Amino acid sequence: MCDTAGARSLSRVTTDLLAEFDARGLIHDTTDRDALTQALDAGMITVYVGFDPTADSLHLGNFIPIMMLRRMQLAGHKPIALVGGSTGMVGDPGGRSEERNLLDTETLAHNLAGISNVLRRLLDFDSGAANDAEMVNNFDWTGPVGVIEFLRDVGKHVTVNQMMAKDSVRSRLQSEHGISFTEFSYMLLQAFDFWWLYENKNCVMQMGGSDQWGNITAGTDLIRKRSQGSAFALTWPLLTRSDGAKFGKTADGALWLDAERTLPYELHQYLLRVSDDDVERMLMWLTLLPVDEVRAVMAEHATAPGERGAQRRLADEALRLIHGNDAVHQANLAAKALFGGAELTGEMAESLRGIVPETRVTADALEHEQNLVGLLVASGLCSSRGDARRKLGEHQISVNGAKTDTDSIEASALIDGRFVLLQRGKKARNLVVVDPT
Repeated sequence: MCDTAGARSLSRVTTDLLAEFDARGLIHDTTDRDALTQALDAGMITVYVGFDPTADSLHLGNFIPIMMLRRMQLAGHKPIALVGGSTGMVGDPGGRSEERNLLDTETLAHNLAGISNVLRRLLDFDSGAANDAEMVNNFDWTGPVGVIEFLRDVGKHVTVNQMMAKDSVRSRLQSEHGISFTEFSYMLLQAFDFWWLYENKNCVMQMGGSDQWGNITAGTDLIRKRSQGSAFALTWPLLTRSDGAKFGKTADGALWLDAERTLPYELHQYLLRVSDDDVERMLMWLTLLPVDEVRAVMAEHATAPGERGAQRRLADEALRLIHGNDAVHQANLAAKALFGGAELTGEMAESLRGIVPETRVTADALEHEQNLVGLLVASGLCSSRGDARRKLGEHQISVNGAKTDTDSIEASALIDGRFVLLQRGKKARNLVVVDPT
């Protein structure tokens, strides 16, 4: 649960929230900035961001929109996280080269539950404050609407010219796959969402990535035309690395915010490897460190960039927000065990569980039947006893971080009487876990 005391504190010191976002590089575009500043300064407003329910977790690329909602909540405003039960059945063109698969009701329900678990770790839903976060599903109000009613109340207010001007629609029209009418209508559905939230939740602001500008402003236009109301849009720049690659993507796919899908250690390691060109921006966007503190971190980093101090601060601060203090402690312990060159402790070995493959043996088997060659074969680090002996002779085998060429495991090698960390070469590792006899 988020710290509501922190929310009260920040709301006292933040005199211009948009200036804060500007300093962090988090504004790509806004509607009527002066009017938005006045609305934010006048008191609590309600703001929403939409999330795609095509998986049962959110990923690191979603962390910016979540953090934007959290920043708004900490400044005293009410965040709404909209999960697109209806729009997930349709799909936003979103620059894709072909149409995404549509989701069935059962899959959507499963995904919504997983996304809710992630959001509840990062936003305050239950403090009882007026600005408690709220999660909504647009299927609740879109599902009952008939096609004639939708065309009459929404479609007539949006021109085809406006829809065709959207970059993602234009690119899809020019591609070999084209675009279905279903995805073409996505802008109307998102505009309807904003209008419905304006009418029923007093929501006057929508935020999103810069690629959502057309969809978001379609909503502000619908509110103006249908309700004679005024609403605001704010977008942030898309999060890409300095090399142009999509942030949060690896060779194995997305980095998820659910610990069951991406280990906290893996997320921590990814952030530790962020380039010097990207790390200041990531500190500004993915942490709650004050702007002046980020600049101080970068100034210190510049004196010894090889120590990667800014990356370490980024990894620790972001992981603490996502998974908590214990995850940060465990991730640093595991890194120390694998790369730090320190003498292994039981706590360090325990932190490796789930990170490196395990081989379980009994104490009797270790004492009477297993030697190091046998363990190397049982663990899969070597393909045969002959291969194990060769690797030992080539000094490619380490036990608890120390090179060895002897085929023996002494009792003293057991860490806390339970663990032995085996390593072949630079990267292949296995944690031997000794079960009591």
